[in-house]
Amino acid sequence: MKKVIRVSQISVPLAHTKEEIFQKACALAQIPMKKVQSMQIMKQSVDARKKDALSYTYTVQLVVDEHQKIRKNHAHVQELKPVVYQIPGRKELLSEKREQMAVIGAGPAGLFAAYLLAQRGYCPHIYERGRAVEERQQDVEDFWNGGALDPESNVQFGEGGAGTFSDGKLNTLVKDKFGRSRYVLETFVKFGAPEDILYVAKPHVGTDVLRDVISRMRQEIIRLGGTFHFSTKVTDLHIEDGRISKIELNHKEWKDVSGVILAIGHSARDTFEMLYERKVPMMAKSFAVGMRVEHPQDMINESQYGRNADMTLLPTAAYKVTHQSSNGRGVYSFCMCPGGYVVNASSEEGRLAVNGMSYRSRDSKNANSAIIISVTPEDFPKPDHPLSGVVFQRKLEEAAWKLAEGKVPQQLYADFKENKKSTGYGSFESCIKGQHAFANLRTLFPEAVNEAFCEGMESFGRKIRGFNRDDSILSGVESRTSSPVRIHRDACFQSEIRGLYPCGEGAGYAGGIMSAAMDGLKVAEAVIQQEMK
Repeated sequence: MKKVIRVSQISVPLAHTKEEIFQKACALAQIPMKKVQSMQIMKQSVDARKKDALSYTYTVQLVVDEHQKIRKNHAHVQELKPVVYQIPGRKELLSEKREQMAVIGAGPAGLFAAYLLAQRGYCPHIYERGRAVEERQQDVEDFWNGGALDPESNVQFGEGGAGTFSDGKLNTLVKDKFGRSRYVLETFVKFGAPEDILYVAKPHVGTDVLRDVISRMRQEIIRLGGTFHFSTKVTDLHIEDGRISKIELNHKEWKDVSGVILAIGHSARDTFEMLYERKVPMMAKSFAVGMRVEHPQDMINESQYGRNADMTLLPTAAYKVTHQSSNGRGVYSFCMCPGGYVVNASSEEGRLAVNGMSYRSRDSKNANSAIIISVTPEDFPKPDHPLSGVVFQRKLEEAAWKLAEGKVPQQLYADFKENKKSTGYGSFESCIKGQHAFANLRTLFPEAVNEAFCEGMESFGRKIRGFNRDDSILSGVESRTSSPVRIHRDACFQSEIRGLYPCGEGAGYAGGIMSAAMDGLKVAEAVIQQEMK
């Protein structure tokens, strides 16, 4: 028998070896090194509290014999019972309808739901309105280079979901006592993600690596019996006696289903409209809007690590900032992309939205994040209507599109404060994917939102020197921070329409790749458990 010892707060210099981590862990636990069977790094973070003495801090797990004594009454040494994710169900309990399970959407929620079902002997059919990631990549590049927008294959729609063209960030605030979070990370590694995502404090894959991971995951789901249908939009539902029985595909054909996992993503506005018409219960929810803000990455590195930090030994610096404005609105950074790019993330003709993206290397000259302001249904037209948030988003995006005739509108922060159009960049230029032009972004938002934004920028400038610099580059509009609706589901993860399982970010139950993937697992578990009854 073995036991697992968790040792935390292991401090080592920036330049160090794994052997040094091992030695310090054993010393803290007062265990002879020769008695340790294995060591696994669980967490790595930078300790930057003292800029003249930067260090790394580790948490590790040591596997030892069950009779090995450890240091007692020490806050940083604990015996653990590791949580291992258990896939529910047994294949032999499946019904004859296992090939009629549909998953709508191939983003992280849909992919992980389908992966779990496929492992349990289901043969899920995955319906994705966009294209496979390889084709989608070319469609997006063509659009960024001045080509026409494809409303069904873009930064929002296609295999992998909106997270495919992002930083591939895998951090989450979701508390997880069942091991789903670790399982998601290990699955990404299994399909080609770097192993450091298992332990770095703010793991990220990078959009260039994530594309290959998604492709390999699809191939495994197919090997296990799943079927992918790309360029296939679910355009209607047939409901009999309060239960979903068929789905319509591309307005052309109907397919029988035993159940539907609805993982449509936060931008499937036409699908939201169809669900509303079919009386699927939903409500408008709060989200946030704002702009992408760019700064030189060197400035962020210096603020976080100090002027003389050796960046060859450190990750590209990130930040997270929040502020409660005097008018009551929360202002905060979102989807921060170190060494990243602003991207045109539009998905509808005549409407424009932006997002942020980093490659694995995070080596562009700029840092960017969305600086966003909370909005609630009270800000929307017809606050009680379930789709009022969609209307609010669309009006913002229409205004943004008009500002620069379809190009990403940009403005320097000083000019935003003075309510005038910019005419050029300051001491640095934008790192952006897609055509862009200068405009006056101040005209986009209600004045209460503009005031909160400026107040937040000034507050952040007191935390990160230079954050409120006059030549900070703003790009608009950041409007797809989360779903504008929540589709109701019960304790069994089903809608009032039985057999319909709202899932992931689009349904209002997640906020990023990790939480969406974990929700996909939870919903697939619910499907399996329902089958076992």
